Amino acid sequence: MTDAEHRAVLDALGAEYAAVYAYGVIAAYASTERTRLVAEYTAAHRARRDATVAALTAAGVPVPAPEPAYTAPFPVDDPIPAANLAVTVENDAAIAWRAVVEQAVSEATRGLGVEALTDSALRLATWQAILGTPTFALPGRA
Repeated sequence: MTDAEHRAVLDALGAEYAAVYAYGVIAAYASTERTRLVAEYTAAHRARRDATVAALTAAGVPVPAPEPAYTAPFPVDDPIPAANLAVTVENDAAIAWRAVVEQAVSEATRGLGVEALTDSALRLATWQAILGTPTFALPGRA
């Protein structure tokens, strides 16, 4: 990995750390009909986090620990804000992984970024459909 790839993957790891934390908040306030979906998406972010840590470790890049806590960008106290937080989290992850794709030099890093961006985009579209908000053709654009 180049230095630019390292920085982009580290930023994406930060987005995954934040997503895992946020999905704990989302789980606490999401409607009960979304329990399975939230559990699935939480597991997906944990797996992506672990795979990213493994890729960085294999590249000899020091892996930072997650923050002890993350602040939601708005109050989350019922199912609608919880779903909106999920949209925010998935959009943030898509932005971070899109940057990995943009910075990727190696095929392995590009593949990691494309797969993660695709996964975040699909989760984002699901939450947007749940909320009845429009989806975008190119998620991950700031």
